[in-house]
Amino acid sequence: MRKNKRTHATGAERKLLDEASPLPLYHQLYLLLREQIMTGMYPPGHLLPAEADLMALFGVSRVTVQRALNTLAAEGLLTRSRGRGTTVSDNSAASRVESPISASINGLLMSLSTVGQGTTVRVISMEYQPAAPYIAEQLQITPGTVIQHAERVRMLRAKPYSHSISYVPKEIGKTFTRKDLEAHPLIDLLHRTGVKIDRVEQAITCTLADERSADLLETKVGSPVLKLRRIFVSDEDRPVNYAEILYPPERFEYRMTWRRDAANQMLLDDSAASLPV
Repeated sequence: MRKNKRTHATGAERKLLDEASPLPLYHQLYLLLREQIMTGMYPPGHLLPAEADLMALFGVSRVTVQRALNTLAAEGLLTRSRGRGTTVSDNSAASRVESPISASINGLLMSLSTVGQGTTVRVISMEYQPAAPYIAEQLQITPGTVIQHAERVRMLRAKPYSHSISYVPKEIGKTFTRKDLEAHPLIDLLHRTGVKIDRVEQAITCTLADERSADLLETKVGSPVLKLRRIFVSDEDRPVNYAEILYPPERFEYRMTWRRDAANQMLLDDSAASLPV
């Protein structure tokens, strides 16, 4: 069913458009709207605010708004029609980054645990709430099902290293406390419950830091950040954790090593994949 309710941007969204940035304002608005479409925040059929509303919300000219929307329409992410407004295209879902970047399960999980031991964590919030449609899709549960929502900042050498939001099924989340989440990597807490991780699905992209992430990561609003989306899947083929993690690019890099096998094929080295700090 199509959603016809217009969405209102927040003050944080308005501040995303940084006039001091080398990126043109239209491109900043384009990146913001594209990120919201690609992550499912604006699903297919969603009606975007009118041009005049976007102008007021972001404090920009009509030309800036039109250029951003026209660029998204040219990519097939939006459908624009006179008198009906601008809606998210039905084809937008096919444009999402769905193919995972595969890393070795042994090397990756070991790296996650090691990174956790070499850093400290500040838990911003941990609460239970109904799963939004996009989160429910990632966890393969019914929208509205209660899940644990936890927001954390990980520190490395007294500097913010990452800002993460994790979503865990309620029955798993209830097995650990806020203090546990501060003291142990989430992957270790999952293992403690008896959950066996069979595979990890990841997608890495870039986005802009909004007001909240910029504050927590001690960077500027609108600064480029790496965004990693990760799903842990158990040996029962059940997603047990979905996380979105933001990293300042100067503090994070993702490494993988590929080796040639006996059949002359390049394969990911299971022992070399890592998340270095």
